[in-house]
Amino acid sequence: MFKKLLLATVAVAAVAAGSLSAKAQEINEFRIGILGGENAQDRLTSNECVRAYVQDLLGVETKLFTPADYDGVIQGLLGGTIDMAWLGASAYAKTYLTDPEAVDVVLVKTNLDGSFAYHSVGFARADSGIKSLADMKGKVFAFGDPNSTSGYLIPSIEIPQEIGATMESGDYFKEVKFVGGHEQTIVAVNNGEVDAGVTWADGQGAWEDGYNSGALRKAVDSGLIDMNDLVEIWKSKPIPEGPIVLRRALPEDVKTKVVDFLKGLHDSDPQCAYNMAAGDTAGFRPITHEAYETIIAVRKAKGS
Repeated sequence: MFKKLLLATVAVAAVAAGSLSAKAQEINEFRIGILGGENAQDRLTSNECVRAYVQDLLGVETKLFTPADYDGVIQGLLGGTIDMAWLGASAYAKTYLTDPEAVDVVLVKTNLDGSFAYHSVGFARADSGIKSLADMKGKVFAFGDPNSTSGYLIPSIEIPQEIGATMESGDYFKEVKFVGGHEQTIVAVNNGEVDAGVTWADGQGAWEDGYNSGALRKAVDSGLIDMNDLVEIWKSKPIPEGPIVLRRALPEDVKTKVVDFLKGLHDSDPQCAYNMAAGDTAGFRPITHEAYETIIAVRKAKGS
């Protein structure tokens, strides 16, 4: 009798566990966060095709979120209000250092040659007479977002090594300021509000096109700038392209479906891949956390 009761109890517990497991595989909506490298409407427009595809794929309402700065996306991933994002390497480093269990690194954008590196590019107006960092002494320099890899982290390390001075205002540059993001930096330089700034580009293709992909290419495509009005004054060493991450707590089948969809996006809809990747790309391919350990170490060393 006791044995029968025990078996029945075990059976009921198994059914209950099965029900909970099935429920854990369900989501009611899917939320995609987009970093603040350009204005909110352009970010929404560029990623609308991805949103629509994912909604059809998962069968749940899918929304785009465009926080004003990088930290808005980072906090959304950490707090569970954003499920997927394409982060910069530095933004991923902050996410990981805050909570190593928050997200999984899944994919990375590749360049046309198959590489997955890009550069921080320093630039000024062509009619300013500024052609190099040497010409920037006593001038106003702009960073983008404090959580940007190419818009702050890497240039804040490599430029001081080159000029032999700090990035503190009044040391080498007259003033060093944050202007908010890549698009804001490009506009500020183009309008003469600052003398030079930094943004991101894959460094492949023609300068006149804004390179093959990156913030300059996006600005050219949107008619925001004419690259003939600008000149490159500095370029960083190669930087690992930031990862696409998924919230770790998502059901495994959801993660698998989204990863498979993005891996095939370039072949199934090249224009959608172009829009999402800020220019020409060879597609998205798998990558792991290990690719970002150097950036994580750099960010940790800076105490941020």
